[in-house]
Amino acid sequence: MSIYGFEAKDIKGNNISLKDYEGKVLLIVNTATECGFTPQYEELEKLYEAYKDQGFEILDFPCNQFGGQAPGTNEEIVSFCSLKFGVTFPQFSKIEVNGDNALPLYKYLKEQKGFAGFSPDHKLTPVLDKMLLEANPNYKDDPDIKWNFTKFLIDKQGNVVERFEPTTDVSDVEKEVEKLL
Repeated sequence: MSIYGFEAKDIKGNNISLKDYEGKVLLIVNTATECGFTPQYEELEKLYEAYKDQGFEILDFPCNQFGGQAPGTNEEIVSFCSLKFGVTFPQFSKIEVNGDNALPLYKYLKEQKGFAGFSPDHKLTPVLDKMLLEANPNYKDDPDIKWNFTKFLIDKQGNVVERFEPTTDVSDVEKEVEKLL
């Protein structure tokens, strides 16, 4: 199975088949507009601009499950992202990535690539680690999404090849994208 069997609603509520992205390298990201990682929108847009003509797409899935950091409507989120960060990559309707109401695509992504740890040298790793340990001492063994801006890299055949936690530098993500293009 690949991601091409899944659908998601775009930012306007239209059903979109991920089969529409067949043959492209994808970066699927759960995002939030009021997060410490929100400036990654700018880095992601630069990445998108650099590689979109080579068959690369970023699929943005806003999610309010982590600290209520994506509180706006779909329209407010799109407006914020385009005005503040110049985002032009496809944005989808707000979703849940964990729990019973998780988007089936995200259930699949987590089955394919579980949590592999935060970048040890990132300044927010100790904060996230402490917070997550207090909530669940075994959080490192759970494949769930831990925070906003977790990214999944998909190859041209629709296979999940890598998971990047929000503490991974986008420059490291770019190196892996380049290998697949």
